Amino acid sequence: MMGMFQDPTFWVAIAFVVFVVLVFKPGKAALLGALDGKIDQIRNEVEEAQRLREEAQATLAAYQRQQRDAAQEAEDLMARAQAEAETHRKQAMAALQTALERQEAMAREKIARAEAAAVAEVQRRAVEVALLASASLLESKLSGAAGDALIDESIRALPNRLH
Repeated sequence: MMGMFQDPTFWVAIAFVVFVVLVFKPGKAALLGALDGKIDQIRNEVEEAQRLREEAQATLAAYQRQQRDAAQEAEDLMARAQAEAETHRKQAMAALQTALERQEAMAREKIARAEAAAVAEVQRRAVEVALLASASLLESKLSGAAGDALIDESIRALPNRLH
């Protein structure tokens, strides 16, 4: 055993163990402190990532709600626009129908006036022809003594007819 104390390998081993023990204690605290700091940093980063993830999910849900609301609003606008277009179409058709009826009535009135004018013209011409025919007939039949006698008789009957 005494020989062991004189062996330089033994003393190198002892020195190495003492060195490791002396270095390990302060190094252990520094190493554990650094590891604890790194663990805390990673934990904080994970918590921050979790919080950001939750915020992102909330934002995504809000955008999805807004998108659904916008789609519903667009559908409502389309329905209102179609209803308004149908109302305008019906109003235009009613206005067109009214205008057509008014034009038809005006055309009927114009035709009636033209018919009345044509009837009046035919009557006027018929009267002219009848007068001309009567005049011609009277001239041919009432010429001479028979015509003079008829005129004299008509003149004598005039005072009785005027009262």
